Amino acid sequence: MVSLIVFPFLVVTVSSLDNGLARTPPMGWMSWATFFCEIDCDKYPNHCINEKLYKEMADRLVSDGFLEAGYNRVHIDDCWMEKSREHGRLVADRKRFPSGMKNLAKYMHDRKLQLGLYEDFGTKTCAGYPGSLDHMKEDAETFASWDVDYLKFDGCFVDTDLMPQGYPKMERALNETGRPIVYACGWPLFFHIHGKEDKIKYDDVRAACNSWRIYDDVLGSWESISGIIRYVEKYQDILIAAQKPGGWNDPDMLVIGLPNVTVDQAVVQMTLWSIWSAPLIMSNDLRDLRPEFKEILLNRDVIAIDQDPMGIMGKLVRKSESVGVYLKPVTPTRDDKTSFALAVVNKNELEIKDVQFSLESIGIPTGEHYHMKDLWTGGERETVDSSHVVKLQLRPTSAVMLKLTLVESYCEELSLSRL
Repeated sequence: MVSLIVFPFLVVTVSSLDNGLARTPPMGWMSWATFFCEIDCDKYPNHCINEKLYKEMADRLVSDGFLEAGYNRVHIDDCWMEKSREHGRLVADRKRFPSGMKNLAKYMHDRKLQLGLYEDFGTKTCAGYPGSLDHMKEDAETFASWDVDYLKFDGCFVDTDLMPQGYPKMERALNETGRPIVYACGWPLFFHIHGKEDKIKYDDVRAACNSWRIYDDVLGSWESISGIIRYVEKYQDILIAAQKPGGWNDPDMLVIGLPNVTVDQAVVQMTLWSIWSAPLIMSNDLRDLRPEFKEILLNRDVIAIDQDPMGIMGKLVRKSESVGVYLKPVTPTRDDKTSFALAVVNKNELEIKDVQFSLESIGIPTGEHYHMKDLWTGGERETVDSSHVVKLQLRPTSAVMLKLTLVESYCEELSLSRL
């Protein structure tokens, strides 16, 4: 049986972090889901957490077209620092980062990239390195002195009851440095981990953070990706209300290119992350990325849906067994009318699914016409209205993504087409 779940897209006024940053979802590359905390550079010289790794990824972002497509940050995750502070200050591991973080930031900036860095709200990072609890002011000053552009602030080894005060405290400390630093929080994730979803106050999260992790760490598997999808669908109304430009729900990194993620599954992840206006932060090895995965990550039409300036989080509007239909209002607009991005996803791992529905049945307004384009195949556009019936056949764990671009004046276009 088909259950129709059509909700209006509401404009919700929420308090927000007003640092002028991350007006579109952040994009870039991060090390964790591929390189984790590998620090044995003697044994794994090309796959350990050191400055060589991040420089090589930066070079790939530039040379392979990722920077041009919008992936403009290199993020260093956990395990970059010495095991203890010196005179109260954090110090980068001298053996693995001999040039220091300030020089590494310069390397990024010289290539028109930004540098992201990791720390933790607790007494220790998740991997056991010095945390920022009781050191937020000096750590913020240290990051600013190194010319860091982005801070991922995790939530291990600290009581969740301290988070509603602690995360805003670090935001204030960053702001007081005078350096613009995008602030990515782990706050809701750790409430989820401890079974406290009902205690997450997204207005408070949104007022302190530019983005916030919402669910478990992504792994390079369909099981992990589909688990994130289920979670977002379950809490989508709450998440939609929390998000707007400058503050983004973060379902975690893109694992496109990892060995156990198929091409179709990579398309699903890129499609839904873009429908959700989620951060597009890759975690893969850009040095040996297969061309088919690179093509997915560099699809400009799909990236444009993610980066749409309205910043609306799309939602599940129709569900039938394992097939979901998702809708997102996007630009261009006319008066109070919008264009739309539309995704259809088959989450079944074994079965091909035939799908059929009218655009009107998923909430596309009557009385308007749209140019419809398949964003993954790049097929020819056709002009449709809400009576149009979409008919698809979807392979297991695959997706189709369409854009419905509002026609400026259908009568005028029809007249011109007959000349």
